Amino acid sequence: MNLSENTILITGGSSGIGFEMAKKFLASKNTVIIIGRNIDKLEKAKQELGDVKIIQSDVSNPDSIKELYEQVAKDYPNLNVLINNAGIMTTINLQDHNLTANQLTKELDINVKGAIWMNDAFLPLLKKNKNSAIAIVSSSLAFVPMPITPVYCASKAAIHSYTLSLRAQLKNTNVKVFELAPPATKTAILADSKEEFTKNMDTISVETLVGEFINGFSKDKYEILPGQSSQVKFMSRFFPKFILNQMSKSIDGMNTQ
Repeated sequence: MNLSENTILITGGSSGIGFEMAKKFLASKNTVIIIGRNIDKLEKAKQELGDVKIIQSDVSNPDSIKELYEQVAKDYPNLNVLINNAGIMTTINLQDHNLTANQLTKELDINVKGAIWMNDAFLPLLKKNKNSAIAIVSSSLAFVPMPITPVYCASKAAIHSYTLSLRAQLKNTNVKVFELAPPATKTAILADSKEEFTKNMDTISVETLVGEFINGFSKDKYEILPGQSSQVKFMSRFFPKFILNQMSKSIDGMNTQ
């Protein structure tokens, strides 16, 4: 993939991984559009990033995506890269029964449905343009769950499987399909997790993560596994019981609360 002169749309681009991606791509002379639900956060990101384009949109709402597509297709018809980065992670005790049905599955709406709906909406435009790509941010937890975040892990396993199918279906088109599976990364999502559940994790910085993504993206490395992600995938294949037991240790802390 070329790293300059692209028109790039990043979901969840006002903070964390998406924000850092926007910064790096802007520095390489690309047109970058970031979207998010919170206009205040988008405005703040624009102040920090400078020449970034911002659009308020909600990937968990199909009507919002339709409006987004119509605006982008009109104003940025050369869009050739879509990065599905928007995501949320929630610690859930499945024994509490204290969440509504919508709260219980919100991670599926954003992490899975949002990416699927975005790809469906924008694929016709991407296929019209050269040097096109779809990138999906999954997680190392797509390969083995961390049981304190059961729905998040299920969503990432689902989007990993979907990405494999999408790549296979698009193999004879001009649209390349990338997957970035971050390990534990120092973002707001991780900061919001309870400290006792994350204090023993080896984490990497957002800058390091995005640096590895950009490097893999430039070399057409379709599955990008920074930090410990490759180890987690390996362990899940050859030592599944061991790695699941390791990831399950935090449940003891949850059940003593």
